[in-house]
Amino acid sequence: MIGTLLLGSLLLPPPFLVILLFYLVLNIVYSLFLKHIAIVDVVCVAIGFVLRVLAGGVAAEVHPSHWLVLMTFLIALFIALAKRRDDLLLAANGNNLRKSLDGYNLEFASNSMMIMAAVTIVSYILYTVSPEVSAKHGSQNLYLTTLWVIIGFMRYMQHTFVYKRSGSPTEVLLKDRFLQAVIILWLLSSFIIINVSGL
Repeated sequence: MIGTLLLGSLLLPPPFLVILLFYLVLNIVYSLFLKHIAIVDVVCVAIGFVLRVLAGGVAAEVHPSHWLVLMTFLIALFIALAKRRDDLLLAANGNNLRKSLDGYNLEFASNSMMIMAAVTIVSYILYTVSPEVSAKHGSQNLYLTTLWVIIGFMRYMQHTFVYKRSGSPTEVLLKDRFLQAVIILWLLSSFIIINVSGL
């Protein structure tokens, strides 16, 4: 770890090192203490994803917008809550792997997921209709892509509430053709709206 920081100090810009140091400290404190505290544990996971976005922005010399930071945090929180809900189901079968689960139950995790989904969708709508985004992309119709965002959240919640298999977000994304199709359609519709004249 020390060697990484020393090497990084020679090759990477100072802001990146600050983010990296904060990320390392967060992970250490999380592993020792914070992962045992309900709510704090999922917030730490979400902050970790935000730090990765910020570090990537610094490395690429691109300033992440406040919309990207906000929605990264919200989506990561949503996924972390789905994981905790899955952990609760495992705990009900005698596989309690986390002390923080004492501060959760299925109703709380489910309701918190729905709140995060709703807030993320509203944030996405506000992003697509914001004047700076409309001016940047030359279109006021990006809000139409909200359809795919809503369907995507509904599909993930279907995995969580109906199929009860949201323990591995990576596995869900890699195996679910429905969700993959939604992401492709979101990308395609965004590309068409941004690049086709008159849309």
